[in-house]
Amino acid sequence: MEQLIPIGLVLILIGFILIAAGGLSHTKDIHVGFGGFIGPIPFGWATSKPVLYAVMGITVVFALLWTFRVFG
Repeated sequence: MEQLIPIGLVLILIGFILIAAGGLSHTKDIHVGFGGFIGPIPFGWATSKPVLYAVMGITVVFALLWTFRVFG
C-alpha cells in the first residue's frame, strides 16, 4: 500500500508534462476529456465523442481493476 502514493505522484507528474507538451505543440484541433469516480459510479466529460469513449473506457478498466483487487 505504501507504493501507491509514489505511483500516484508519478502519474500526476506525467499528466502535467503531457499537458505542457500539448500546450506547446501549437495544434489547432484540441480535444480534451476528464473522467473519475463519485463513489462507485464512473463519470466523464469530453469535447468529442471519441475522446469521451476513450475516457469512459479507461474509467471502466480502472473500476474493474479496483473491483477485482478489493473483492478478488
